[in-house]
Order: sequence, then C-alpha cells, then structure tokens
Amino acid sequence: MTPLRRIAVVGNSLPRRCGIATFTTDLRQAISTSPANLETVIVAMTDRGQAYDYPSSVALQINDDNIEEYVRAADFLNNGRFDIVCLQHEFGIFGGEAGAHILALLSRLNMPVVTTLHTVLADPTAVQRAVMVRIVAASSKVVVMAEKARELLRSVYQVPIEKIEVIAHGIPDAPFVSPDAAKAKLGFGGKSVILTFGLLSPNKGIEVVIDAMPSILKRSPDAVYVVLGATHPNLVRDQGETYRESLMARARGLGVADQVVFLDRFVDQATLLQFISMCDLYVTPYLNEAQMTSGTLAYSFGQGKPVVSTPYWHARELLADGRGVLVPFGNAAAIGSEIAELLTDDDRRQAMSRRAYAVSRTMTWERAAQRYISVFENARHGQWPNTLASSRVVAPEPRSPATPDMQIGHFLSMCDDTGLFQHAVHSVPDRSHGYCVDDNARALLLACALNNPGEARLSEVLTARFAAFVQHAWNPDTRRFRNFMGFNRTWLEDTGSEDSHGRTLWALGETARGDASSSRRRWAEALFAEALSTTEAFRSPRAWAFTLLGLDAYCAVAPEDIQAREARHSLADRLISCLEKVETPDWVWFEEGLAYDNARLPQALLLTGMATQTPEYVHAGLRSLRWLMRQQTTSGGHFRPVGTAGFGELRQHPRPFDQQPVEATATIAACLTAWRADADAEWKTTATRAFGWFLGSNDLALALADPHTGSCRDGLHPDRANENCGGESVVCYLLGLAEIRQLARSNASLTKPTVLRAVGT
Repeated sequence: MTPLRRIAVVGNSLPRRCGIATFTTDLRQAISTSPANLETVIVAMTDRGQAYDYPSSVALQINDDNIEEYVRAADFLNNGRFDIVCLQHEFGIFGGEAGAHILALLSRLNMPVVTTLHTVLADPTAVQRAVMVRIVAASSKVVVMAEKARELLRSVYQVPIEKIEVIAHGIPDAPFVSPDAAKAKLGFGGKSVILTFGLLSPNKGIEVVIDAMPSILKRSPDAVYVVLGATHPNLVRDQGETYRESLMARARGLGVADQVVFLDRFVDQATLLQFISMCDLYVTPYLNEAQMTSGTLAYSFGQGKPVVSTPYWHARELLADGRGVLVPFGNAAAIGSEIAELLTDDDRRQAMSRRAYAVSRTMTWERAAQRYISVFENARHGQWPNTLASSRVVAPEPRSPATPDMQIGHFLSMCDDTGLFQHAVHSVPDRSHGYCVDDNARALLLACALNNPGEARLSEVLTARFAAFVQHAWNPDTRRFRNFMGFNRTWLEDTGSEDSHGRTLWALGETARGDASSSRRRWAEALFAEALSTTEAFRSPRAWAFTLLGLDAYCAVAPEDIQAREARHSLADRLISCLEKVETPDWVWFEEGLAYDNARLPQALLLTGMATQTPEYVHAGLRSLRWLMRQQTTSGGHFRPVGTAGFGELRQHPRPFDQQPVEATATIAACLTAWRADADAEWKTTATRAFGWFLGSNDLALALADPHTGSCRDGLHPDRANENCGGESVVCYLLGLAEIRQLARSNASLTKPTVLRAVGT
C-alpha cells in the first residue's frame, strides 16, 4: 500500500469561533507540519450557509442545512483521492435532526474514515443514538479524548474496544513562563488573575464564580476575575446580550463589578495563549457533568496553570491525583474557598503549576499528530471497513416481534361521516382542503387489506362510508370519477385525473374480490365493469398500471368478462411498448423521467404476467424493478425514495428530497410481488428495508410513523420531517404495515411463494 499522502479533516472551522473550530484547525496544522509531510485540507461547515473568508487550508465549504452539499462534498473527497477522511463530530455543527445530514457524506465515501467524537452522550434520544450508531458504522476507527468516552461507547453503543482509540486533546507547545510579563502587557499588573475563557452561555457556570468573588476578595483583595470570550452566537441570535448583561448586573449587585472584567471578543490563538499565560489560575465552573471535552481546560493545563474546576468528565480525569482541584457543581462557597486557598498559598500553587506543565508534555499537538497518523495507518489496514458505504449484503429477514402492531387511531381521527380527509395540520384534520377520491380509494384498499387473517377488520360503517364516497364520485355523464370535494360536500370538478380514475378502479377490483360484505362485492364488480371502458383512451402509464392492479383482482372474480381480459393485455402491452421505446442499458424505465408511485408500474406487469402466464410481462417487471431499486438504494444500503424535487427531470439520477410515504408503500408491494414471481428472498429483504424508511432507516434517521397511534408524517425535507400527518400518508403507512405483517406471518409459518415456473427469470 502506498504511503499516506492526502488527509481531509471534516469539521467546523469558522473564523473567530473556538471549541470544535479551534480543534479542527489545530489538528490540521499539526498533521500538516508533522515529519510525515502530509497534504491536509479542511472541509468546513458554514452556519446556515453564511459566507466566510476562510484560510487557504479550507478546500471546501458546506452549508450545514443543505444535504445536497454534503453529497457534493463526498464527490469532492472521492475525486480528490484522499487517503483518509478525519471527521470531527460534535452535536450542533451538522444539519438535520441530531446532525443526520453528515450521513449523506459518510455513506458515499470510498476511503477509510477516522472519527473524533467530541461528545459521547450517556443518555441519547432515539434519533441521537441512531445517528451515532451509523457514524460509528461508517468509521474505521473512532477517537475520543477521555476514558469515560471509551466506556460509554462500549456500554451504551456497543462499540468494540478494538475500534476505539483514546488520544488526549492536543495543546500548543508553549514555554513555561511566569505570568508577570503577560499581566503587564495586558493591563493586569499587580493583580491575582482568575481566568475563564470560552463562548459565553448559561451552562458555563460563570455566575457561580461571580457569587464566590466576595469571599475570594476578603482573603485576596487584589484578585480579579477575567471572563474572556464573546457570547455564543446562537444565544445572541435568540436572546441578544441578555445573559451577559445579567452577569454584569449580578456582579454590580454583589459589589464586585470592578473585580469582574468581561472581555467581549473573539481572540486568535496567539492572543488566547497570552491571556492564559497571564493568569494565576484557571477556573472551569461548568454545570453539566456530561462535558466530555474542554479545549480551554486542556490549553490552560498545558501551559502549567493551576485549575479549579467542577467534576465534569474531562476535568475529573485530567485533574485527578492532585493535578488540579475539583469542587462540587454550583457550589459558590466551595469554589471561592479553593480559589482563595490557591491564591494565598504560593508554594502549593506553583507546585501544582509545575506538575501540570510536566504532565501535559504528552498532550502537545506534535504528539497528538503522531498518534493520529498512527491511527490513520491502522485504519487503512484494519478490520473495520465503512459498513455504511459498503456494498449491500443480504440482511437477516425480520422477525415478527419487530413488526409494529396495527394501530388505526390516527386514521380514525382523520375520518368523518363523509370520508377520509385529505390533509392535516400536524395531527389535526384540515377541513379547508376537504376530500378526494384518491385517498378514499386508498382507504377502501386498506379496508380490504385488513380483511386478511391476523388483522382486525374496519367497522362496517366506516368501510361503507368509503364505498359511498367512491359511488358518489362516479359521474355517469362523463363516465369518469370526480376527484376533489370541498368540506361542504360540493364537487370541485366534473372529471378527475386519469390517475385518480385508475386508482379508484384498483380499489373497486380489490373490493370485488376481498370485501367482507357480499353485497358490497357485487356493487364493486358492477361499478368496475361500468367504469373500465373509459381507460381505453387514457395516456398516463400510472393510470394504466393502477387499472391493471384492479384488473388482477377483478378478473379473479369475473373471469368470463372478455372486455376485462382484453383490456388487461392491451394495457400491459402499452407499458411494454413504453419500456421498449425508452429503455437503454443505463435507463431501464417506461418514461424519460421518474415521478411518483413509480414501483406500481413494474408491479402491474408482474401481477399481470403471473395471472396471464405471460413471461414477457414478468421479465419486464423484474428488470425495471431491479433498476428502480438501484436508484432508490443508497450506498449505505437504506431505502431512499425518488425525491419530488426531481420530478420532470429527464434521465437524471433521482433527487434525494422531498421524500414521500407513497413511494415506500409502492416499493414494499412491488418487491413482495417480485418475490412471489421468482422466489428470490432478496426481494423480501428489500421490501423490509423500504418499510424501515417509515421507522427511521432513512437519510435523516427520523421515524415518520408513530407505531403507537398509526400516524405518519407527510415526508422528509432535506433538513426535517414534514410534521403534518395527512390522509395519504397514514393510509400509505398502514398499507405498507399490512404487507409487512402478512410477510412476517408468512415467514413464521415458513410459507414459500407460489412461483410462476413457466416464466422464471
């Protein structure tokens, strides 16, 4: 293997910002100047797409809210032939819920990833856990900066110990000097200086030290507390400078305003080191134990400064065995007593200072870079590939206990005595948009699906309501179904779309075959026969496909209907003709572009081919569905439905967003139909993956369905879920769930599909 040459550090490198940005910049510099002489660049997040004047080391900027820029960044890294990507992970710097957008980059990389985790949560939310697990899966090695972090990765996230490396937070290799010269230069000559540095925010505990200042001044009258750093930008954006002003008012109220100095500024590293150099002791009074890493603590300790700190995780490890002083959280009396003791005991303070400086020599950026380069080399030769981006493998089939129960509470709340509402505002039905035959036909399909063994039937009243809506939608004058109806039960059109007509025929066919009421089965059969002939003039491939799905059921109960048999072959032949005209080796589809409900087209050919014993239909259905699934499967192996932003684009790779439930449901049904056609168990796995999209196995690692209520959010935007839970979405989730539950029962009974041997693949 060739030597390491090019390293990309992905993280936050905003000018004037400390913490993760400082670490990212310092690590890149240390690696670049190491004896290995590596070319190292930064790929930096920008906060909500703001433009920054970055140094030349920043090769690419990513708008943290734009997932497509993460995709382009992956292309940049792959095309740039980088040997290693070193990800700096911290919650809050990547877009998407819990930073899920970074997965779009990681899942596309073809080189090893080494991830530094700046925070490891002991009690993550479900989304935070899901994102972290996938980041770790993408990483060949994971670096943390404290033993506590290693412990949590093993106990909470089940990360193998061999995959974890502990490398202390790097520090500048500054000389050990007396603070007097820096005090004089910065205007604090003759003072005993206590310093806190960092972006100002309430979790830092600054008020605790302010409360302690009166007791400190009684024993050390020349003491001054310097609070260096600007207010956190997010706090300024939301609250202005209210927090800083409250701290200043607190100091005035205690009579220590002259002894508490607020320096509201961003500082570069050289200035920061000067301020650390001039302090007599450093204090980190953080209020949260779960602070895994503190760069300011490491930097101050590395310059040989005595530290008084609350016992958050990083401080507890670094300052153990007398290397610093730990005090209880939020205890002003304790922190005041310890600071006063150190300021008035020169021998103890200086001994602690010398010890801190000596111990910290192993933490210099030069030493840290050596450790990182060693980890990079191990990652290239190691046993932990990027499983998020690896080739798809057949996953174990799902066990039925993992399949959610069928809950229809939200579905029922979306219905009234007219039918199923189209839309919702969050989970509340939105009457202003009324109803449509599309969604009520879907509801009728759901009623049929719930007649299967193992499910609880919908009530007779509700099923009859959906049937009545479909009957009322039929316009005998135009021989078409109306689609949209206002809340006042007034039709908004005389003729609906071809697609809505075809979908209604599909629901009627299934009702004719599978409804619980024999009277309603006869009604559906008769209305199907009356409305079928209209489809001869249709030009929409989806309308043809929906009609074919209905014909599959209708012909099973009316095999003597010659018109239906002829229509079946005619519509299937039209789909075949479309495929023959458009198909090329890299575009195996019926149209020049992808749109909605795509998987229904190959599903229609598969069902028709099996029922009519026509191998050509089955072959075309399998071929086109395999191609579609390649478009809808990420390199990490999870399902990504065709995004609506790409509808209308010709022969283009699908856009990732917006993603809608209708695509997942269509894919589940089509893949299970393909399984019944050729008995390839991979189709069952693919269907299960598509269903996983509802439960959080998606680009944002967000669950759209709530298994407890049966509700389903309307889709995924690039940065969030659509919180509305409309009629189409809930029915799509429940239809998909019904298919997966039937599959689980089939697996439990070891039932194999009936394979059409005459048309195999």
